[in-house]
Parts: sequence; C-alpha cells; structure tokens
Amino acid sequence: MAAGGGGEGRRRHDHDLVPLAALIKEELKSEKMEKPCVRYGCAAQSKKGEDYFLMKTDCLRVPGNPSSSFSVFSVLDGHNGNAAAIYTRDNLLNHVLSAIPRGLGRDEWLQALPRALVAGFVKTDKEFQSKGLTSGTTVTFVIIDGWTITVASVGDSRCILDAQGGVVSLLTVDHRLEENEEERERVTASGGEVGRLNIVGGAEIGPLRCWPGGLCLSRSIGDMDVGEFIVPVPYVKQVKLSNAGGRLIIASDGIWDALSNEEAAKSCRGLPAELAARQVVKEALRTRGLKDDTTCIVVDIIPPDHSVPPASPPKKNQKMNKLKSFFLRKRSKDSADKLAKKLSAVGIVEEIFEEGSAMLAERLGNESSAGQTTSGLFTCAICQVDLAPSEGISVHAGSIFSTSSKPWEGPFLCADCRNKKDAMEGKRPSGVKVL
Repeated sequence: MAAGGGGEGRRRHDHDLVPLAALIKEELKSEKMEKPCVRYGCAAQSKKGEDYFLMKTDCLRVPGNPSSSFSVFSVLDGHNGNAAAIYTRDNLLNHVLSAIPRGLGRDEWLQALPRALVAGFVKTDKEFQSKGLTSGTTVTFVIIDGWTITVASVGDSRCILDAQGGVVSLLTVDHRLEENEEERERVTASGGEVGRLNIVGGAEIGPLRCWPGGLCLSRSIGDMDVGEFIVPVPYVKQVKLSNAGGRLIIASDGIWDALSNEEAAKSCRGLPAELAARQVVKEALRTRGLKDDTTCIVVDIIPPDHSVPPASPPKKNQKMNKLKSFFLRKRSKDSADKLAKKLSAVGIVEEIFEEGSAMLAERLGNESSAGQTTSGLFTCAICQVDLAPSEGISVHAGSIFSTSSKPWEGPFLCADCRNKKDAMEGKRPSGVKVL
C-alpha cells in the first residue's frame, strides 16, 4: 500500500487476501508442466581482469516459499576499470526486484519484469555515477523462472538460445555503434558525435566511437565521463520454451569476437553445462588467442526427468533451414508476432515480449496498463523513493512546449530521475542540474 493510502483503501482489499498455502496450491495447479531442472557451468580466461559474472539459483519470488524459486545469471564486461562491473553485479538484482510490486502471482510477476528491469538498470547507473567513478560495464542479465526466460542487456555481451533441433537464436542486441545504425542515430540526435579515431595525417582508424569519451558502445552502466546519451536502458526480450527445454550461452565479447552464435552453440553440443562452458572458451582462444577477458556461462534448462541434455545436431532439411532463417533475420515489430506464432506452432519457443527503445516514457508505460494498484502513484518508478502527491513528475510530461497527451498519467519520477531522463534524451547538457 502506498504511503497515504489510508484505512479505506486497506479495507477495500481485505476480501482479496488469500492464505499463502492456498496461493501456493493454486500456483502449482496452474503450472502446465513441471518446473525444469537448471544445470549451469562457467569458465573464464582473464586478460585485463574486468569481466565479472553472477550465478544465483536460490532466488525466491515469494519469501519462504521454495516452489517460487527462480535463477539469475549475468555476465558483465567492464572497461576503464572494474568498479562499474563490481557495483552492478552486487546491486542490480536488488534494484530490479524492488521495482516489482509486492504480492503478485507468478504470471503478473513475469509480466512486470520487463518494466522492472528498465527501472533497475537506470537506478543502478544513477547510483554508480553519483560515486564520481568513470568506469563502465556491459550487462547481460538473465532471469529464468520455470520455462520462461527474460533477458535484459546493454553493451555487447550476448546471450544466445540453442533450442531443440539445433535452432540458434539471439536473445540480446549488440549496442555497438559500428553495427547498430539505429543507435548511431539516437546518439547523434541526443547530442553525441559519432566518428572514428583520427591519427596524424587525418587518417581514421578503428571502430566507430562516441565523442566525447571515445566509447564504442551506445549503451552501458557507468561511463559518466562519456555523456548521458550513452544510456543504461536495456533491450529486453522474454521467451517461453517448450518442455523440450534448451541451452543458453551467456558470454562477454571475448567469445563473440572469435565465434559466431552458431559456432559457439555447435562447439559444445552434447556436453554437460560445465564442460560446455570450458569448451566454448577453449574454442574462442583457439580461434583468436587471448586478446580480451573471455567469460562464458552455459545454462541448460531441461525437463525434470533428464539429467543430461541430449545432443541435438541440427537437422539439415529444408523446413529447419526455413525456421533458422526466421530466427536470424532482422525483424520489424509487425513480423515479430507472425514469427512468434510460427515458432509456437513448431513447439520450439514462444516469444512473449521484446522492446529495445531508449525512451523511458515508452519503457515504463502508464499506471493503468501496468496494473499497479498499491504503489506507483506515490513512488518514483525508477529509484522507488516515496513522493508527496505534489512532487511526482509524470514520465510522459515534457517541457511547457511538450505535445504529450498524458502529462497527468503515471508512472511518476522524482526530480533527480527526471533530470536523468532529460539528460539521456538530450534535453539538457549532461551533468547540468535543473533547479
């Protein structure tokens, strides 16, 4: 219940309260199939000591209820020092969970996750930048609850899914200025400059970078010296596996600069997760040598009656090649729905959610659609600080010249988070406080 809700609101919801035991029983009944087993392994080779990871399999959605467990895996590739990677590893999960309204059932909790991930990433970035440290980090952050996988990412660490039948799909988007035209346009529209490194004689070398700062990435956590148009707003994708399960490979760019998605998946098929992670690292080093920190987590999501994932070499028939091309081609939002239906029809994976916009008004939605009945109105949607009704600024409100049609609708931001939003969208110079 939000502060200031009063007794009347509390009484109104009394009839909704359900004993925990009944809630658990209901949840178990609604589960269409048993929870899968999660097996995982990690391997790494260090060059600069700036890669970090998180593996946590004992998180609970409902405190004290083991049947509400979910797992979290994350790879973080730091640059300009390791402080941002360490801070994010230690704080991001808590920030994401604190942005999810209390007392939700499993389906509603999963539905609230994409929005909470956006809030958690931005809050982590804001807090880290307040320390005045200049390092930054990529983040690929994976939450597995039953057969549902939710992935949020900034930067160029990557997560792929190797589903049954050898279909490999990418669950992240690389935020590299060199490859991502949309991100180049966003950065320049927000006030950054994109170009290569100039050397004596006017020659340009290396990948496209953002100036000031010279970062190759368009999204990260940290990097306060680069400009706030390098945003921490993650690309988020949520999919549901069939009960055949699948394998996730989560790794830093030390792997992906050496191996394609298909090569990484193929190199470790049939091996248990721990050996598979070692094998992927080994293959990357064999291909390219140790030029960068190289970290790989392999996670197998498998039916409860299988202790080891079956080897699944790709079937080289026309149907599977067609399916593969669906996975690999760049899709517009319109075709995403059609694809999800096709993949569901063949029983491989159902796409539930996908969004990559850097605009907080689009990512945080509005209160009515988010279904937050007990919070939100009196809480900053990003940092969760309590607000008096007069303090909140709608995420939809612009300046006095704004054409927004929803300036009165939540979610609301505190003044600090509103300043952060304006800086990320190029509406004020980075680092300039609006009084």
